[in-house]
Amino acid sequence: MKCIIVDDEAAARTIVGHLCSQTDNLKVLEEFPNAMQAIKFLNKNEVDLIFLDIHMPDFTGFDFIDTLKNPPKIILTTSDKNFAIEAFSYECIVDYLVKPITLPRFQKAVLKAENFVTPVEDLPVATQKTKVDPAEKEMYVNIDRRLIKIEFDKVQLIEAKGDYILIKTEDKNYTVHSTLKKIQEKLPDSSFLKVHRSYIINFRKIIDIEDNSVLIAKNVVPISRSNRPELMKRLNLL
Repeated sequence: MKCIIVDDEAAARTIVGHLCSQTDNLKVLEEFPNAMQAIKFLNKNEVDLIFLDIHMPDFTGFDFIDTLKNPPKIILTTSDKNFAIEAFSYECIVDYLVKPITLPRFQKAVLKAENFVTPVEDLPVATQKTKVDPAEKEMYVNIDRRLIKIEFDKVQLIEAKGDYILIKTEDKNYTVHSTLKKIQEKLPDSSFLKVHRSYIINFRKIIDIEDNSVLIAKNVVPISRSNRPELMKRLNLL
């Protein structure tokens, strides 16, 4: 099985790599100190198995799994015993190894992975959200009894302001009496994503991502931990 190792601690990666070398049918393709590097690798390469740490800076093992559209088999390697119940709510997780890991326990987990069959999921139920026609390139908002046209590709972000929303575009800003939920239904998923309870962004306008925020024009927008994995899915990472 082709595998990768993802762990922020170099010593832990070395130990898992050594265990792999003592186990038949395992070929380690790469080791990564963080989830972002692993995601970039997986965008271009297929693997059968990932040895994954849970606790990593900025991006936990679970956040990492949530970014993967079709995750391979995963064996968690962690020093924390407290996430076993959450771990096995993921169908792709085969086993949960607590450090320090012995060779017999490691090989038992690998054997489980070899025999593990991912359950076949039911076909997705049609979403209830009304999809925006991709051909639509603008929307109209009511401001002071006037209908103002706003082109989607000029919108940078939308911020909740109590009973109002602030729409920031490349040309000017608009304050509209509405909610984020209501306007989100009008926006195309191909460009827009709610990244925080108070913000929807046009992710095609992102200049920079650092820690838990994005830079759009001169605006620093926070990203909630629960929404970060979906944002990572949408980006075209190299």
